[in-house]
Amino acid sequence: MAALSIRALWRRFFTAPAVASTEWLDLQLLDRRNDSLSQDIHFICQTDLPERNKQLKELVKSGDLPNARRMFDKMPQKDEISWTTLISGYVSANDCSEALLLFKNMRVEPVLRIDPFILSLALKACGLDSDVNYGEELHGYAVKTSLVNSVFVGSALLDMYTKNEKIFEGRSVFHEMPIRNVVSWTAIITGLVRAGYNKEALVYFSEMLRSRVAYDSYTFAIALKACAGSGGLNYGREIHAQAIKKGFHLSSFVANTLATMYNKCGKLDYGLNLFERMSIRDVVSWTMIITTLLQTGQEERAIHAFIRMRESDVSPNEYTFAAVISGCASLAIIEWGEQLHAFVLHLGLIDSLSVANSIMTMYSKCGQLTSSSLIFRDMTRRDIVSWSTIIAGYSQGGHAHEAFELLSCMRREGPKPTEIALASVLSACGSMAILEHGKQLHAYVLSIGLEHTPMVLSALINMYSKCGSIEEASRIFDAAKNDDTVSWTAMINGYAEHGYSHEAIDLFEKMPRVGLRPDSVTFIGVLSACSHAGLADLGFHYFNTMSKSYKISPSKEHYGCMIDLLCRAGRLSDAERMIEGMPFQRDDVVWSSLLRACRVHGDVECGRRTAERILQLEPNCAGTHITLANIYASEGKWREAADVRKLMKSKGVLKEPGWSWIKVKDLVSAFVSGDRSHPQGEDIYNMLDLLASRTELADYVQEMAFLPYDIAD
Repeated sequence: MAALSIRALWRRFFTAPAVASTEWLDLQLLDRRNDSLSQDIHFICQTDLPERNKQLKELVKSGDLPNARRMFDKMPQKDEISWTTLISGYVSANDCSEALLLFKNMRVEPVLRIDPFILSLALKACGLDSDVNYGEELHGYAVKTSLVNSVFVGSALLDMYTKNEKIFEGRSVFHEMPIRNVVSWTAIITGLVRAGYNKEALVYFSEMLRSRVAYDSYTFAIALKACAGSGGLNYGREIHAQAIKKGFHLSSFVANTLATMYNKCGKLDYGLNLFERMSIRDVVSWTMIITTLLQTGQEERAIHAFIRMRESDVSPNEYTFAAVISGCASLAIIEWGEQLHAFVLHLGLIDSLSVANSIMTMYSKCGQLTSSSLIFRDMTRRDIVSWSTIIAGYSQGGHAHEAFELLSCMRREGPKPTEIALASVLSACGSMAILEHGKQLHAYVLSIGLEHTPMVLSALINMYSKCGSIEEASRIFDAAKNDDTVSWTAMINGYAEHGYSHEAIDLFEKMPRVGLRPDSVTFIGVLSACSHAGLADLGFHYFNTMSKSYKISPSKEHYGCMIDLLCRAGRLSDAERMIEGMPFQRDDVVWSSLLRACRVHGDVECGRRTAERILQLEPNCAGTHITLANIYASEGKWREAADVRKLMKSKGVLKEPGWSWIKVKDLVSAFVSGDRSHPQGEDIYNMLDLLASRTELADYVQEMAFLPYDIAD
């Protein structure tokens, strides 16, 4: 029994380890199988990864970012190539915020390495997205990891800084780069040109040539752009010669920039000749020539160039449409503008800001403010140009109240108002003599510090002058630095309009002494001052000086001032001869000035001839008929006066009534003589009757006071 129990215990003692050993062997075998399976899976994933990256690259290359992102998110493993491919796709699609978000996620992955290429992509995204703060953080990271020494990272850094107007920082990066290639040099030159430092850009271009860095056609094009911006015609010609030697002039990009350079440097014939000699004219070439013609005031030639472009089967882009529509706006040809508007809608380009803004301008300049307002309301996004355009349209159309409301709306919902928008509303306040609104706007201008900008300063002077506060206008002018022609011109015109002719002339005489050159508008002001003061000889002196000394060709407005001067001086025959000798089409405005002078001076014969000229241009002009009848009547020619009035009646010509307006509690009310359309018209006329009755009663009492009293009674 004891032996059996001892045997059982002995068996148990040796059996347990055997079982444990067997289990251990099984576990070890299982682990080996799992390790083998894991290695197989890892091998399979690693084998699939290049293929998946290839597929991802194809999706990104085709522009199918949504599917590329879905594939990326489902990938079990991702390497540096996977992340770089997708980030590059987002940067190319200009979705920089998503690109930077991906890059930030990539940085926290411990197994991934940040290389110069992916870092330069992130810096490019910062430049495009104006995210300077994160760009500066990446700059610090690049310095810490020594990636800043990479030519890719250095070029991307200086491009990021210059795109965000940090020129000093961009220059510092450039000068600290141990290696510079054509991309680095082109980046610094491009950044300087973009910021307006054209001469400095040409200095860097010269240094680049001396350093014998291999350059490409794009670098030449940027240098030519710098020549165009700085007016460096001779340097541009030298670059043109170098481009011919290198064969770069055959590139459409360089050829287009060459033509632009010559056009902007005043050699329009050279630019047009280059354009005509181009073997291939792309949409950029046509847009460039159309824009150049518009900038030189040749709108009709620009429209003709657009028609030629369409005949040559080149499809216009949004910039072409924006340019040609603005040409229609300058010509005020609404029919052409409407056709282009329909064409834009057909092509689906109406969402382009530049196109929509041009259409708004076109409708505004053609007097179609309702259509302009509809375009503005339908815009899905608006920039500073959109707001400034609609405000300027209402301001120039004499709708000061609506312009003021739009400006208030812009302050609440849109971008910060620029000097263009503010100057437009100030001008409208001046035109309608709404001083209270003008003062409010002046206070706002002071609060944002724009009162010293030339455009706003001149608008303030103009507004106060037209509202009758010439003293306030003079105070603003005297307090300013007064270093621009526009402000001086506004003050000269203000003095002239208020009859302060000698002050206007004195101010004009001071301009050359302070280094300012009067422009064509300044001469209109001083000629008006001479006209009001009756200084005919001095007026002719300034008129001749304008063309001889300042090379300013007299416009129709200058001739109008001289004709007005002669009319006021009673020299009607000289005025008539000047009208006949004008190098412009003689319209009813200049003839009307002479007709009014004929009435003042009682020259019946000249008045008759002048009236005939006006009626040839505008047969149903009521003012001309009435003025001629009054001339006859003032000289006792009653029969002739009656004949004119009979002729007027037979034509059915009615004199258009004059409008007046008054502002009460921020509301402008306009009315004509006998107008009862106002909502409170009945109350207004009751008050007028009451005032009239009181006036009559006062007159009666005053008359009774002078009657002799009968003491006996």
